[in-house]
Order: sequence, then C-alpha cells, then structure tokens
Amino acid sequence: MNLKGKTIILGVCGGIAAYKAVELTRLLKKDGADVWVVMTRNAREFVAPLTFQTLSGNPVYSEMFLPPPAPPYKGGERGDMPHIDIAKKCNLLLIAPATANIIGKFAGGIADDLLSTLYLSVTSPVLIAPAMNNNMYANPVVKDNIKRLKGFNINFIDVGVGELACGDEGEGRLAEPDTILSRVRELLFNPPNPPFSKGVEGGLKGKTILVTAGPTHEAIDPVRFISNHSSGKTGYAVASAAQRRGGKVILISGPTNLAPPSGVKFIPVKSADDMRREVLRESENADVIVMAAAVSDFSPVSYSDKKIKKEERESITLELKKTPDILEEIQSSKLKAQSSKLIVGFALETEDIVKNAKEKLKNKHLDFIIANSVNSFGSDSNKVAIIDKKGNVEDIPLMPKDSIAEIILDKVAQILKKD
Repeated sequence: MNLKGKTIILGVCGGIAAYKAVELTRLLKKDGADVWVVMTRNAREFVAPLTFQTLSGNPVYSEMFLPPPAPPYKGGERGDMPHIDIAKKCNLLLIAPATANIIGKFAGGIADDLLSTLYLSVTSPVLIAPAMNNNMYANPVVKDNIKRLKGFNINFIDVGVGELACGDEGEGRLAEPDTILSRVRELLFNPPNPPFSKGVEGGLKGKTILVTAGPTHEAIDPVRFISNHSSGKTGYAVASAAQRRGGKVILISGPTNLAPPSGVKFIPVKSADDMRREVLRESENADVIVMAAAVSDFSPVSYSDKKIKKEERESITLELKKTPDILEEIQSSKLKAQSSKLIVGFALETEDIVKNAKEKLKNKHLDFIIANSVNSFGSDSNKVAIIDKKGNVEDIPLMPKDSIAEIILDKVAQILKKD
C-alpha cells in the first residue's frame, strides 16, 4: 500500500540536514503522496526553494502573506492565508529536519512564522524528526520541550547516533529518509486520534478507567535499585486515548521520562509496594483496569540505609523475594464484591509468547490480554497479539503504540457495550 491520495505537508527547518529533506521529498512523491513544502527562512540558506518546487510539483511556501505562484499550479488556494489553506488539505504534518528552535516554538505555542502558525492550524497527526548538535539535543530545555509535545500526542522519530556535521560524535543526526517514510506510512495507515482532540466518543463516556504504566524501582540502598527497561509509552498512550474518548482516567505510573497526559488524574509511584497500594485504593471505583505497567517480579529482601561501599567487599550477593501479585489481589476483591470490573492484562515474554499469555489470561481471570515481546521496550511502535477469554488470538502488525492503544480501547468499548 502506497501513499496515493495522501497529502503531506513537509516542514523544512534551517540546518545542514535540510539536504536530506530533498531526498525525503523524492521518496514521498515516488510513493504517491501529494507533497507541499513549507520552509523556514533559515532553511532557504541551505537549500533553494526551487529544488523542492521541482521535486514536489507544488509551490513552496515560506512567508505568511505572499501569494503562491500563478497557474498552472492546481488548488485555487487563497494567497493571503496559506497557513489555513494548506492546513485544510493536510493528512500529515511532517517536520524534517526539526531544529531545537522550532521544537521550542511548538512547545510554547509561539506562532511567529508560517511553519509555527501552520502547526497550530492543522488537525492532522504531526510527526517530528529532530536534527541538531548533540549538546543541543542533550540540553534539558530541549528534552523538556520534546517531553511536553509528546504529552500532546505529537509523534517523534528518534535521532540517529554518529558523526555530526560539526565533527562531534553523539545523538542528533536526522533519521534516514527511508526510516522517516516507513514511519509516515505507519501513521497514515494506522492513524491515532488527531492531536489536541477532546471528547472523542468511543464508548467510555462516564466510565472510570484505571491505567498502570512504566517500571517500578526496587531499592537496594539509597542510590541503587533493580528495575526493567519499560518506557511506559503504551500505558501513557492508553491513558491519553481513554481521556479523549470521554473517560475519567486515573494513571498510576512508575518512574518514566514521559509527561502525564493532560486531563488525567496522575499518581506517581516508585516501588511495587507503592503500585499495589495505589492500585488497590483506586480500583474500588474503577469500571475498567488496564494493567500496562511492568511491575518488578522481585525486590531485595533487605535494604541498606547507607550506600554499600565498593571498597568494602569484593562481591555482593543480593537475595530477592517475590513482589505482591497486584492482579491476583484485584481479582480477589472483585470476586468478593461480585464486581463487574473489566480487567485487561499485559504479558511480556521472551519465548512462547502466546502460550504464556494464554496461561496468564486464564490464571488471572482477565477479560483479555495483550501479549508482546521485550523488543518493544523503549520503542514508539510494537507488534502485539490480543487474546480474549475464548482463546481467540488477534495478531496486530507493527504500528505506533498510540494506534495499539486505540485498538485496545475499541475492544474495551465493545465489551462494555455488550454488558
């Protein structure tokens, strides 16, 4: 399936990686997309607008109020309002390369040029591919701006690692054009809800949705802990989507680098014991519980209130104990109260993924379970299998976690409707 019939606005910012946007334009056109390029003033210092105009077959926009070139260009757009004209036809706003400057403008709602104004005008999904010096990318302000935008359901492509144009080594390279093209296809063929949408109906209005997310940290001493590689992205995506669908959402999360979705009740926790306490408390009034957190299975038997010194020993033996089984306790309280709560579990496996997930589904008395592998840790995309009470398996191909969240909630809504 190609991009025929899809309109993509490509925002190009001022950086040496702008030359890669030329190849990206060619790939998008080759795949059938209708591409409209919007350049910042600084971007024109690196690549001439005529290059993009020739490859895209459309006028290139840069200034707020200049009219587009005269026919034979198609469209009949109003020349005095390009940020509105182009926004109306947009299926995806793609920013590649995205500089620290434009990311900061987007995060702060600043609209002082065509591209930043266009960003505030589109209702389509937005995909940002950053490119900058490694020190700029590591700057806490830039990290915070990216985190903030992700909280608004803005999609990002991870930067590459290697030699940069300035000669430095590190994170900051623009993702390769073919990688960006693949992500564009994912978003357009498996679209999440548009950013900033509110009150989207999806069978959850009036329902209380409890979502757990992220890892837990089990302390060894004041400076060390054991944990896992969970990023929390799936749980946060489910919480955000449930809120957009009209649900009252409670997000209980272990430590992550993610910004809590707006409009949800956010409860941060650290350990498995903390997670257990808050989940049992909040689950009493929940209609739906989605246990997406990767709770540690084990924690240290003993805790040292002082840092364990490396110099004082050649080795250390760490004795572990099982952490509480939160799902089991929820189900126990559910059965006692004859509750009609809908409970969704997750199974993260390294082998026999579906088989092990089915066993967990049965043992925990879940309504359905999402089976996935450790390969999903930290990624923006995942490939999962959804298994229901009858053992039916629905394989979900690789797609953004935002899209998987929508599929999970579609299934939740279907079950609630039947009940």
